[in-house]
Amino acid sequence: MMGFAFLICALFLFAAPAFAQSVALTIPENARAKTYGDGWNCNRGYRRDGDVCVVVIVPENAYQTNLTYGSGWECLHGFRAGVDGDCIAVIVPDGGFLDPSGEQWNCLRGYLKVADHCQEIVLPENSYLSDEPYGPPWTCKRGFEAKEDVCSAISVPVNAYLNSSEYGKPWTCERGFLEQGDVCEEVVIPAHAYFDDATYGTGWKCARGYAVAGNSCEVIDMPANAHLDRSGNRWACDRSFQRSNGRCVLDN
Repeated sequence: MMGFAFLICALFLFAAPAFAQSVALTIPENARAKTYGDGWNCNRGYRRDGDVCVVVIVPENAYQTNLTYGSGWECLHGFRAGVDGDCIAVIVPDGGFLDPSGEQWNCLRGYLKVADHCQEIVLPENSYLSDEPYGPPWTCKRGFEAKEDVCSAISVPVNAYLNSSEYGKPWTCERGFLEQGDVCEEVVIPAHAYFDDATYGTGWKCARGYAVAGNSCEVIDMPANAHLDRSGNRWACDRSFQRSNGRCVLDN
């Protein structure tokens, strides 16, 4: 008998806090208890404001979100929220389109956004629309270069061709010619030399065993105990020898 009474007391002790909590929970009007856990949520069409549920007033061109937080409504696609709690239509100018957010607009290709309208891009002759995010909205065709608001023909000197470089001169000299100012001069290759593709220098290099001497290539006169270095155009002393007065002497 005493065991049964003890069991009843234990059950009462465990149930008392939950019972007290459920009694203490005050659910305001237009609300319902949460399915899980403690607390309550506002009914559909209402939103929480402190400890009460207030009706959601949906302005024109808006819809209910049925969320328990925030304003409880959002503007329809093509409208944006105004400062007075209303939904203002997004006015898309000619040459523009409504972006995916439904709250802003962008200009179509071929138009430029200027203030609240889209200005048509006027292409100069010999140009085409550019998709670059910076700089002018157009690019000159091959063979032309931008000068202020026009595309001027590039003057290519004799023995040169147009290149695709974005820097420096828009043309390159043909092989066998070297850039000298605004012209391409033929490279005069001396005996015992060959053409050099470098865009600087004389345009030629001496063959192995020869060294530059002014505008010609002279044979390298090597002293005893010497050999040509990696360039092939200079000499160096053999191992255990050092250079001294144009000779290779034993390194003591």
